[in-house]
Amino acid sequence: MDMSRLTRATVLWLLAFSACRATTQAPSAPPAAPSPRRVRFIAVGDTGRGNAEQRQVAAAMKAKCAAEGCDFVVLLGDNFYPTGVTSPEDPQFQEKFEQPYAGLDVPFYPVLGNHDYGGNGAGDEFSKGAHEVGYTARSARWRMPSPYHHFRVENVEFFATDTNLQLYGQDGAQRRDVAQWLAASTATWKVSLGHHPYLSNGYHGNAGAYDGKAGVQPWDGAGVKSFFDEVLCGRVDLALSGHDHNRQWLEPTCRGTELVVSGAGASGSALKQTNPARFQSASVGFLWVEVEGGRLTGEFIGLDGTVEFVRTLTRP
Repeated sequence: MDMSRLTRATVLWLLAFSACRATTQAPSAPPAAPSPRRVRFIAVGDTGRGNAEQRQVAAAMKAKCAAEGCDFVVLLGDNFYPTGVTSPEDPQFQEKFEQPYAGLDVPFYPVLGNHDYGGNGAGDEFSKGAHEVGYTARSARWRMPSPYHHFRVENVEFFATDTNLQLYGQDGAQRRDVAQWLAASTATWKVSLGHHPYLSNGYHGNAGAYDGKAGVQPWDGAGVKSFFDEVLCGRVDLALSGHDHNRQWLEPTCRGTELVVSGAGASGSALKQTNPARFQSASVGFLWVEVEGGRLTGEFIGLDGTVEFVRTLTRP
């Protein structure tokens, strides 16, 4: 017997058998991407008074977080009444932030409001915003890397805007950057954070006609309206604002962007305008939001912890 021929035949048979097995075995499936975890946060504005109502709302926030969970808090501006802070060492950081929210050990993402920019609410002391940015390096919880920025948590991307600079027309770079961030975002949910609202039934009213001053710039808020119209509307799913000291979930949208006011973190004020609203209340309280996959649910919570209103949005 020719052993060399047998060896070659055996080798050829083994190669053919291996090829057959390779063609008949199903390829292994790639590992499934993990589902994003739940994201839960509180949105509340106009908190910076250091008064009894701020502490009461803070206590209700702590109770909600203990019961339902919170990953972080967004502060929607006017973090320090009446005229901002004078430095990153200003004692108001203790009196109006650290002490009221002691025990709520999650990150806080604040945006700047007109009172944070001084002038007793005129918002024209433009250097003052930098003091709150500077406090980021001094606090374990305060997260404000710049007057406007963006950050992502799981499948939700947040776009923190500076509406006071929009009001004064000092927002050229902000318009460019936020538009680019939105265009590049791959998040399932996009949420904007800002102090001044697009629509509101509170005392200040709608952007472009704030305080009944339509045509009187910058006080009419035409710059804020323009920023919404050109950058945010139809590009974010939810726009969260403060400025008016009440809670509203407006019925009109801004080209599909849901509009919410949650500015009752330390005081309440009357509702005077006539935009249709799914819910509105002049009492103090806050908004709690839960995002799970393609479902976003917002709950307005009252001072006693009662869930006063619920709205759920869904995405494919």
